[in-house]
Amino acid sequence: MSNTRPSSWKWWICGLLLFASAINYIDRQTLANAAVRITTQFQLSQQDYGRLEWFFGWAFAVGSLLFGIAVDRFSVRWLYPLAVLLWSLMGFCTGLVESYGGLLFCRTLLGLFEGGHWPCAIKTTQWLLEAKDRPMGNSVLQSGTSIGAIITPLAMRWMLTDQVDSWRMPFQVVGCVGLVWIVFWFAMVRATDLATPTRSTSGSGEVGIWRLIFQRRMLVLFVVIACINTCWQTLRAWLPKFLQQGRGYAESDALYFNSLFYVATDVGCIGAGALTIWLIRRGMTVERSRNLVFGACALLAALTVLVPFLPKGVPLLGVLLLVGAGALGVFPIYHALTQEISPHHQGKVTGVASVAAWAFAPPMQEVFGRLIDKTGSFDLGLAVAGGLPLVAFAALYLFWSKAVEPKPIGT
Repeated sequence: MSNTRPSSWKWWICGLLLFASAINYIDRQTLANAAVRITTQFQLSQQDYGRLEWFFGWAFAVGSLLFGIAVDRFSVRWLYPLAVLLWSLMGFCTGLVESYGGLLFCRTLLGLFEGGHWPCAIKTTQWLLEAKDRPMGNSVLQSGTSIGAIITPLAMRWMLTDQVDSWRMPFQVVGCVGLVWIVFWFAMVRATDLATPTRSTSGSGEVGIWRLIFQRRMLVLFVVIACINTCWQTLRAWLPKFLQQGRGYAESDALYFNSLFYVATDVGCIGAGALTIWLIRRGMTVERSRNLVFGACALLAALTVLVPFLPKGVPLLGVLLLVGAGALGVFPIYHALTQEISPHHQGKVTGVASVAAWAFAPPMQEVFGRLIDKTGSFDLGLAVAGGLPLVAFAALYLFWSKAVEPKPIGT
């Protein structure tokens, strides 16, 4: 990090990462918010829709791994905007497709290029921030997903008309937003900022990536991310359809609530980072504070167990808001854990962990769709998905090994 930068600069960059996360999720959530229209126009089953999420997820895993390898070797200053440009292009092209095959192709490539966001973003916060500040920095970064998801249904409610085919314009408009971010990125980040450490600076004691992958902490991370990501992706992909087809809400009401849901997730995400810092400043260890916050968020997510017993109404919507806060609140803690594995393999650690996350989540989306087709209900799948963060918490609490506090990077 450049020594000429003011101390506030790193937080402005975190804000820019928030913007990137928002764009990432706007491009991703456009499909979920138009899912009923698209499945109607292309005459798709719930399983067909689940397959779109499956292909997207596996492509995302591959993209995360490829970009993760690349970000440890090349400048994130150039790699990050390239990823944003490519996924924005595929989002735009989605609005032009005329068949299910074209839709599947565009979603697959969208997932591939969106996979570059997290390796680049997590590498950036690792470089910028000390360990005690990373949960908050990651909360800012992660909260962009909620902001994007808040904006998307409101924007689509404004752009959608009574014509079923009107879902196309939001994809094209959203696809152009990434260009704005690229301009800001190059304006704020110099060529000398965020330099990738060379091989010669890796230092003694730094092990290779293959040894890292099979260490206990990495295996724990695989379990953690597979569980929390499957929970989150299930909520992200199916909530609009659940509200409309599972509880009978009108499309406009479902879109408005979807925005409110992501306000709750944003509160949970920022709150998780802020609470962690608050506990640390009052004498609690970093590890204990993270465990406490992660466990509390996991309990909130597990409230989906109440969904099968709740009909359409205020109690159901209130429970869903609490679930959303918990489901996203676990992610800043997870990202902080990955940043302690290796400063020199951060991109690869993020990429490999994403493979673990998306190897499990995408096929579960098709299984979820098949279950709905067979039973006519979304309830059981949502109840199971919400319990997965508790499994992640158990793995983290029982098996995460204590480590020496990492030193600040790039200072």
